[in-house]
Amino acid sequence: MKKLTEQECRAFLIEQPWTAAVATVREDGRPHVAVVWFDMDGDDLIFTTWHESVKARNLQHDPRVCLCVDYEEPPFHWVMAEGTAEIIDDPDYTRYWATRIGGRYMGQDKAEEFGRRNGVKGEYVVRVKVTKLAGRRNMTE
Repeated sequence: MKKLTEQECRAFLIEQPWTAAVATVREDGRPHVAVVWFDMDGDDLIFTTWHESVKARNLQHDPRVCLCVDYEEPPFHWVMAEGTAEIIDDPDYTRYWATRIGGRYMGQDKAEEFGRRNGVKGEYVVRVKVTKLAGRRNMTE
């Protein structure tokens, strides 16, 4: 098993359109985990969420967040990113990120379609300022 550097962790996160499990904190302190599509903007992780989702409500009262991305087949790899989330409610910004993320996961030929579908009023962009990265590659070695 190999411990990844921060640079290697960032490279892994953009290597493929992995899904991320996003952990947030409920008002009563219980954890909540949801799966999201994401992209990176420099060192920041970006995803979108509906304004009434559990994760949106959680992040409004506590911006701490942790994302875990893993490759679930041998030799198994994973990266964990901790950070602080900023919620952005701007239709043009949301449309841009919904299009970019949609293209990443569904292909550029479907990017605009996903941008139109997800870049709507009520959808937020979540920008995570990453404060800690950790990862391992080749867990079976």
